[in-house]
Amino acid sequence: MSPGVLLDNASSRSSDSYMKHVNGTKEPSYKTHIIEQPITEQRPLYVPQKGDELVDPGTARVNYAPSRESPHGSVEWAKTRQNKSVAQQHVEYFDQDHDGTIWPQDTYNGFRAWGWSIPLSFLIAAIIHVVMSYPTAPGILPDHFLRLYVDRVYKIQHGSDTMTFDMEGRYVPQNFENIFTKYDKENKGGLTWVDVQEMCKGQRMVFDFFGWNATMFEWTMTYLLLWPEDGIMKKEDIRCCMDGSIFYKKAEENTRKQQARAKRQSAASAGLIEKAKKLL
Repeated sequence: MSPGVLLDNASSRSSDSYMKHVNGTKEPSYKTHIIEQPITEQRPLYVPQKGDELVDPGTARVNYAPSRESPHGSVEWAKTRQNKSVAQQHVEYFDQDHDGTIWPQDTYNGFRAWGWSIPLSFLIAAIIHVVMSYPTAPGILPDHFLRLYVDRVYKIQHGSDTMTFDMEGRYVPQNFENIFTKYDKENKGGLTWVDVQEMCKGQRMVFDFFGWNATMFEWTMTYLLLWPEDGIMKKEDIRCCMDGSIFYKKAEENTRKQQARAKRQSAASAGLIEKAKKLL
C-alpha cells in the first residue's frame, strides 16, 4: 500500500484506543471525509496505518523532521543539532560562520554555491532579506543591514502554507504527510510542478495576499533547487529541505560538477595545444 493512503471505515488502526467494535470487527471511531463534502474526499488526510513507525504524527517535533518513510528523520544530521529547532536547522546552511546572524551576502553566497546565476541569487537574496529581516529583529527598529537572526527565525511563519512548521519553529509530521495525501494524486512519491501549483492554491487563506505569494515563492525556490530530471520532487528530498540537510548536499554536488567541468576543459585545452604543436 502506498504511503499515507487514506483508510476507509473497514481499515484497521495501530492503536485500539482509536477503534470501536462494529459487528465483531474493528473500525475507526471517526471519519476524515464525507461524501456530502466532496473536497474532504478530494484532499484526504494522512491516517497512520498498522505497523507505521511514525508515532504520534500530530505531535510537533522540536529538533528533528520525521516522515512515514523516515520515522527518525535525518538521523546523523539531527544527532549533531539537538539544541536547534527544525526551523533553525532549516536556515543553518546560510549561517556559515555560525554566529547566529545571516547577512544578505551569506544568503547570496549560499545560492551561488548551488550553481544559481548571479542575477537570480541576488534577486532572491534581496527579496528574502527585505521581507523577512524585520520579523526576526530583536528590537522594535529594523536591522539596518537586513540581517536574519537565527534564534528568532520562527517569527517568519506566515499563512497559506502547509503549516509543516508551527508558530514556534517545531516540525509537525502530520501536516507534512498531508501534503502528499492531498496533492500527490497518483501516489508518485513526490510532487510535480502542477501538483505544487494545486497545493499553493488549495492552501490559500482568504485575503492573505502576502501568504499566497510567499508560499509560491518558497516552493518555486524548492523546485529550482531540486530540479528533478523526471519532473517529480521526491518526498524524501522535500523532507530534507525542511530540516536543511539537503542544502549542503546540493552545494557539494555543484562543486563536484564544477570540478569535473574544469577537468574536461583542461583536457580539451591540452589536446588542442598538442595538436597545435604537431602542426608546427
